[in-house]
Amino acid sequence: MAADEELTQVRPATQSGNLVAGKRSPAYTQARKIHMTLAKTMWRVAFMAGISTAPALAVPAAPAPDTAWHAGPYLMLDDSLTVQHARLQRRVNRPSRLPDPVVTGFEDGCFQPYVTVLRDPQTRRFRMWYNTPAAPGAHAASALAHLESDDGIHWLRPHRRLDTPPIQFGASVLDEGPAFPDAPRRFKLAWWKDGGLHVAASPDGLAWTPLAPGRVVAANHDITGIDWDPIRKRYLAFLSAVASQGTWKGLRIPHASVSGDLIHWRPPWPTITPDPHAPIEKGETQFYGMSAMLPRGRLLVSMVKVLRDDVNAEPHKTAGELHDPDRPFAGIGYTVLAWSHDGEHWRRDTEPFLERSHAPGAWDRAMAWADDQLIVGDFTYIYYGGYRWGHKAKRFTDRQIGFAHMPRDRYAGFVAGDQEERLLTRPGTLLALQMTVNARVDPEHGALRVRILDDARQPYPGFDWDDCRPAVRGDRVNHPVAWKGTNTALAGKTVRFEFGLKRATLWSFDLNP
Repeated sequence: MAADEELTQVRPATQSGNLVAGKRSPAYTQARKIHMTLAKTMWRVAFMAGISTAPALAVPAAPAPDTAWHAGPYLMLDDSLTVQHARLQRRVNRPSRLPDPVVTGFEDGCFQPYVTVLRDPQTRRFRMWYNTPAAPGAHAASALAHLESDDGIHWLRPHRRLDTPPIQFGASVLDEGPAFPDAPRRFKLAWWKDGGLHVAASPDGLAWTPLAPGRVVAANHDITGIDWDPIRKRYLAFLSAVASQGTWKGLRIPHASVSGDLIHWRPPWPTITPDPHAPIEKGETQFYGMSAMLPRGRLLVSMVKVLRDDVNAEPHKTAGELHDPDRPFAGIGYTVLAWSHDGEHWRRDTEPFLERSHAPGAWDRAMAWADDQLIVGDFTYIYYGGYRWGHKAKRFTDRQIGFAHMPRDRYAGFVAGDQEERLLTRPGTLLALQMTVNARVDPEHGALRVRILDDARQPYPGFDWDDCRPAVRGDRVNHPVAWKGTNTALAGKTVRFEFGLKRATLWSFDLNP
């Protein structure tokens, strides 16, 4: 049985969206025994096949941080940029979404939550790759489907089924661009089959040739994908492993690996684990993988699919009533943010970023799993897999792809109320001289201003509060910030930025040459 068919159940009950622990039922106990038998079998088969499946590999040591102020965006995802923001509230944003899926199970054959969307740099068309069944009713073998769109929302049909090597699950595609020196291998594809990650290449994203005769890195669970890290100039693989022992025994845990050529990979290491202190993760929390990695300045931003197979989307219905009669719970899923400053160590939120729908009967009522994102002008487009009933129910008709969006880089921000509050950054060498801020400021009663300090926290002449002109108001992703002083006078100096906010939310700031 494929890893996608595992039975993983725990405690019942949701009420008003809050997860509540309950007693283990006889059905749970039996399902758990079945699941553990499957997990042990998978690990035994993997070991006999020579797969390195131990998930307890050491996490790489963190490199020394680069604290210079380079050109690029600086996102308020954590406190790494700041040394003082005591009275500001950090708030996770919620992207807007369309009410209906953009790719369907019935019309387009979608049956998995895996999707890649890219925009061709020459034609400006959007291109999508996703999984359809390899044959009618095949739940553990996939084909790769392709669609195109002029706007990323309305897709030209019918889809095209592509010529690929055999795929179990996965639709992870990279475009290395028209200037890539090896044109026949411009596009890369990754998927899971036979105990690990497989890769192929294509000149056009349509016809694919394997880059290696078998798997290139082992992983005992079937959720895999690849990305390109432009900061460290290497490929990054997101893998999944079901732990055979220890605290997370029997749970899906995301892992990562890196490679310079897509063929030779470092031993995978775990990236994130459940948080037993988070109220929303009480019970059995595991993950349907990491994906949707997007570089933003010196930061990598990704999405984590959280899986709760111990609850039902409709709290007053049984799993059988949700079209999953063989399991005690049908399951739910949602998406949280993750980010990395070094491409190896990852932090994450436990608060949902992309929630499943709160409307009973909605097409994404059970799962809302983000799987890709891209920047389009002043917006971030997000594509996600939505499930109507639960994890395993009606996979050939009710697993579909949805569209969400938000103003660019607005993942999380610091919020100020009626009194002006201060946010002070760490020091760094100033290498980019122009600033814009991504903020929403009450146009009548709010204000946002910035001053630039030296390492002793004293303002540079011409860059104090009264020198910031004009104060920022309104809602833009790129409010310009200017001072009376000459910016070039600060080039190469150690500076801190201090923000004053009133009735405002600051999501990020950009530095430009």
